[in-house]
Amino acid sequence: MAVPKKRTGHSAQGKRRANWKATKPETTICSNCGEPVLAHTVCTACGHYKGEPVSLKDKKTVEVAKEEKKPAKKSTKKSSKKAEEKVEETVVEEAKVEETTEEAPAIEEEKEEK
Repeated sequence: MAVPKKRTGHSAQGKRRANWKATKPETTICSNCGEPVLAHTVCTACGHYKGEPVSLKDKKTVEVAKEEKKPAKKSTKKSSKKAEEKVEETVVEEAKVEETTEEAPAIEEEKEEK
């Protein structure tokens, strides 16, 4: 194995490393939302790449996914139960209103007789 005969001085080491430069990463602007994005990568803000939705972060695909995931059976059962309860409540309230309207003339007649 090759072994250096003497240590490299600070000056020589610095001169050698003078060309080690960090470069700025290339950024572009997202065509969908306008955020700065690294080149050739999916936008972290909206999930688009080259104008097409790629990830679930895209708001439109999330809304569509939510609508597709909702099973119609469960929502109809709950809504039908709630609707039945509301109908029953309205029927009971209407019956109470009818009873009070029937009693009112009878009470008025009693007052007139007195």
